Amino acid sequence: MTEPPLSIALDRNSPVPLYFQVAQELEERIRTGTLPAGTRLENEIVLADRLGLSRPTLRRAIEYLVDRGLLVRKRGVGTQVVTPRVRRPVELSSLYDDLDRAGQRPRTEVLKLSVEPAPDSVAAALEVTPGTEVYLVERLRYAGDEPLALMHNHLPLGLVELSESALTENGLYKLLRGAGVTLKIASQSIGARGATAAEARILGESRGAPLLTMERTVYDDMGRVIESGAHVYRASRYTFELTLSG
Repeated sequence: MTEPPLSIALDRNSPVPLYFQVAQELEERIRTGTLPAGTRLENEIVLADRLGLSRPTLRRAIEYLVDRGLLVRKRGVGTQVVTPRVRRPVELSSLYDDLDRAGQRPRTEVLKLSVEPAPDSVAAALEVTPGTEVYLVERLRYAGDEPLALMHNHLPLGLVELSESALTENGLYKLLRGAGVTLKIASQSIGARGATAAEARILGESRGAPLLTMERTVYDDMGRVIESGAHVYRASRYTFELTLSG
């Protein structure tokens, strides 16, 4: 699929650099679906000439979008639109709510919801006695029509009443807050590894494909452990964002 001749209105009197004006316009068209995944852009020389830009200026705009994971250069194919990655800030928020705010149409498939005795590792994370009954929740989270994350959570009983329908329609943190739980702080670690055969099958990846991992323990305003989660995300569709200051 090749994009028809692009027309982009540029403000040459604006303090915004021309390359960034082009990049912003293309990004907007990609994110709104005007330029769907798989679309091939025109040859850079032809496109630069039509837009009245130098080739280095246009190349800089293209490279900006390549770096953001919106375009890819393929030998023998050219520059092509790819499905945008989900970019998620590292903060105490629900993946469901983050996707919803980003217009990514979140959908949840509940794979398991049960009450089970906590094994030693889960009991330690939740700060309960081993064998104490806790919630086990396994969910597959979609962004649009694509599987994005496989999530495992353990929660103490008595905080919130969970049901498959509630977890299908809402994020876990929304349910907790609705039950009067105040999420205060979390301990979190992020890593990466290859997908197991089972994970690859569920997430639509090949075995050994790179996955991002996140383990999180959340506390409320009284210092109680509210939940312990272990999630894996498709690295091809997902990235964490961190803000650093010095």
